[in-house]
Parts: sequence; structure tokens; C-alpha cells
Amino acid sequence: MYKANNKFLIAAAIFTALAALAHIGCIIFGADWYRFFGAGEQMAQMAEAGHWYPAVVTSVIVIFLAIWSLCALSAAGVIRRLPLLRLALCLIASIFLIRGISFVMLMPMFPENSLTFWLVSSGICLMIGILYAVGTYQQWAELRVKRA
Repeated sequence: MYKANNKFLIAAAIFTALAALAHIGCIIFGADWYRFFGAGEQMAQMAEAGHWYPAVVTSVIVIFLAIWSLCALSAAGVIRRLPLLRLALCLIASIFLIRGISFVMLMPMFPENSLTFWLVSSGICLMIGILYAVGTYQQWAELRVKRA
């Protein structure tokens, strides 16, 4: 394993893991958490009614966020090297950055989400995307080297 020193990727991993934990909180604590985090009244009402949909959708998000956090830790050298890391990091950074800047186009699809939700969540996504992008850029040459 190479030296773990990429603070940007480590920070990206931490923030992504925190996002996963917040989503797990929504599954565990239900409608109030869905409302607090801005998932929309429809998701909150389905959670209150015991519908499977909010938990499944949120679980899928948790899985993706956890894998993405592991990718950042892998690229930073904290855990063992994962396959296709450069491609994964580029895609992850792109997804967070696109989500961070495209909220104006997404808002009409989710009209019950408040402007505060959009500004805060988009700012968080933009920040995490920048961490992934800068960290990936810094680690690019190291990620090219094949490890046994």
C-alpha cells in the first residue's frame, strides 16, 4: 500500500460516508428525518405508511455512497487498491459536480423541496465533487502505477 497522504480524497471519503449515515438515519428514524433532510412530503408520507419504496430507494443511495467512500479511501492509500479506480473517481467527481450545479434544472421535477434544500444539498454536492476532483488530480500518476 502506498502512503496515505491525499487529504482531499480522505475528506471526500469522510463527507461521503457522513452522507451515507444520514441516509441510514432516514431509514431508521423515518418520516421526520425524510422531512428534515428535504426528501419531500411524498417520501415522508410513504415512510409513515410503512411503504417499502422510501427504504429501498434510500438503501440504494446508501450503497452507492458507501462504495464511493471506499473508492476515495482506496485512492488515498488508506485501504487496499480497488479495480478501475481512476475511472470510478472521475465518474464520482462528475456525478457530484453535475448534481451540485444542475439543481436549477432538477427543481421542477421535485416541486415540494424547498429552495433551502436545493441550495444546501447542491452546495454540499459541489464541495464533495471538488474534493474528489482535486484529490483525483493530485493522485492521478500514483493511480496509474500497477500494484501487486
